[in-house]
Amino acid sequence: MLRISVLVSGGGTNLQAIIDGIESGFIQEAEIVLVVSSNPNAYALERAKKHKIPSVVIDKAKYPDKDARTKAIISALDLAKTDLVVLAGYMSILEPEMVDAYRGRIINIHPSLIPQFCGVGFYGKRVHAAVLAAGVPESGATVHYVDEGVDTGPIILQEKVPVLEGDTVETLAARVLETEHKILQEAIRKIIASKHVGKGGR
Repeated sequence: MLRISVLVSGGGTNLQAIIDGIESGFIQEAEIVLVVSSNPNAYALERAKKHKIPSVVIDKAKYPDKDARTKAIISALDLAKTDLVVLAGYMSILEPEMVDAYRGRIINIHPSLIPQFCGVGFYGKRVHAAVLAAGVPESGATVHYVDEGVDTGPIILQEKVPVLEGDTVETLAARVLETEHKILQEAIRKIIASKHVGKGGR
């Protein structure tokens, strides 16, 4: 059984996609053992509570020092015996210590076709605004492994989404989000099938 911990900051729709994938049986041999939020008011915490998933808030208010914050996250992941860390709308860049602690076992979902519209400053609606400003015919979503860079780790899955005439940031974001949910589930299935991830924390 793959033990998944999910890092969140907001509404948690990608967290919900993983929950739904597991509960429906689409994702097998996996369970979510912990939700870590950088925001005490994130609705993702309500989703975790509803599905009886343990959660913890590790935010800048409690841990203003980034090194202490990183150590707290690693400690929580270790305590939960985490096999795979999923960044699902997590709005903080991981410190190198965190990446090193779970190297090859952290994945992220990004709302564009990496290497386009990614890196520092490209997050949330900023990505979709940049896509529309560039006038490109398609966007999409990418699941990738996390390394010390920003959106630079090896790609696991991508799927294209058309940019339609008259699209706004909101309509494009909604279309991409549907694809995010789909490929995040598929990426976790792919990782389980490949047996790429070690078991039982560090």
